[in-house]
Amino acid sequence: MNENLTEHLQFSNSAYVQELCGPQGRNLETIHSRTGVVIENRGSSITINSREQDSLELARSCLLQIYALIESGYKVYPEDVEAAVRILSQDKDADLKRIFKKEVFIVSSKKTIAPKSSTQRQYLQAIKEKDLVFGIGPAGTGKTYLAVAVAISYLMQRMVKRIVLARPAVEAGEKLGFLPGDMLEKVNPYLRPLYDALHDMLEFGKVQELLESGMIEVAPLAFMRGRTLNESFIILDEAQNTTPEQMKMFLTRMGLGSKAVVTGDITQIDLPGAAVSGLIQSREVLDQIEGVRFIYFNEHDVIRHSLVARIIKAYEYFDHRKIQRQMDRNQLTDPEQDT
Repeated sequence: MNENLTEHLQFSNSAYVQELCGPQGRNLETIHSRTGVVIENRGSSITINSREQDSLELARSCLLQIYALIESGYKVYPEDVEAAVRILSQDKDADLKRIFKKEVFIVSSKKTIAPKSSTQRQYLQAIKEKDLVFGIGPAGTGKTYLAVAVAISYLMQRMVKRIVLARPAVEAGEKLGFLPGDMLEKVNPYLRPLYDALHDMLEFGKVQELLESGMIEVAPLAFMRGRTLNESFIILDEAQNTTPEQMKMFLTRMGLGSKAVVTGDITQIDLPGAAVSGLIQSREVLDQIEGVRFIYFNEHDVIRHSLVARIIKAYEYFDHRKIQRQMDRNQLTDPEQDT
């Protein structure tokens, strides 16, 4: 049995300590749930108890670095604490102050964006450095949201002249022809997540102004054919639902002074039958091409509700067990297995 380990932390400002603990100790509870340590607060001191040295060190680093952020004037929110634990568990030498205060995109007066995981840091850096970036991973990891944030930042700084957001309109169980309205009205539900991201970062009136002027365009992928987009920031979302032909068509729309970001989740392919995903094929075709970068996210990068990461993990385990059971059944029914 591991010996119980204890660490006492003494801080100089009790008001900052209360902010560190969070409302009703919520921040301490978050660290406890993610590391397993027991944390007690008395005035300006905090005591950590743990049976694992690694967990103790993770909790201590998290508390000390979050306190330093508060001391520097940074307003810490509960989601920052979750992000801090996630980042430090992946990289124990990470500097939270540099990540949360310096690696920030000022999107607009309404929104600033800071990376909440080491993968998000790599992703943002890749978008800065490369003209074509692929962000691949599960839902909730910020692939599209961050790409839209950078695109708006570039537009506001006049580094590009327009933003083009595209999605394939895959018929998920319904035929588009049976839906009411003209073509744009039929595909609008497929584009709604992109509008949601825009409205989260810009005032409603500003979004409408940019859409009406053509400086931001949200369109189904099919509307991209035959165009050349110069000085544009182009984002293709849900790219796992493109065919190889559609992916090639999209990538060859890039003109002079343009950047493109392609996002998708290869575990959520809705293409009919045995159709090949253009996103999966692109990894084989473009992996060694100069100027292209692939960034892979996993469940540790999920920044939605903490339950989402556990749901993703549970489904991965379920799928693995289903495959294993099928393999076991095949072995039992295969006559060549009998001797």
